[in-house]
Amino acid sequence: MDGTHYKVMSIIRGTTVDGPGFRTSIYLSGCTHQCPGCHNPQSWNPDNGDAMTIEEIMEIVREEDFDVTLSGGDPLYNPEKTKTLIEAIKADGRNVWVFTGFTWEQITASDRLRRCIEKADVLVDGPFIEALKDPDLLFRGSSNQRLIDIRPSLTNGNIVVYKS
Repeated sequence: MDGTHYKVMSIIRGTTVDGPGFRTSIYLSGCTHQCPGCHNPQSWNPDNGDAMTIEEIMEIVREEDFDVTLSGGDPLYNPEKTKTLIEAIKADGRNVWVFTGFTWEQITASDRLRRCIEKADVLVDGPFIEALKDPDLLFRGSSNQRLIDIRPSLTNGNIVVYKS
């Protein structure tokens, strides 16, 4: 692989809150959304966290042997690096979810952001909005956020909601 370093706030092994089933959740550093009420504000600073290579990240992913969720911060803060990470995880045969503060409309309007997520499976889009917080929502924090099935949505040109 390429030796690029990722700033990783934490890797949660065997979580069930960031997507279906047991997952390995990778929390990347860097976020410009800075949503009030964010559960992880220390991740906003792109310099926080540990520098890890893709090889080190993939070693943990393989050791845990679960599907993967990318969160943060915002994984789309560094879309080229995240694209490479998604490709490595997918090449390993795993399902990938991506949480982002960007909306689907912002992502699909940007070639750079679109290329980043097009190989992932599900996108949880939109900023966390504290006034819309709902602890009963499936895999998201506020009701404005959507669970988007990426490939059919890109193919159809319309959002296809992920069905659990």
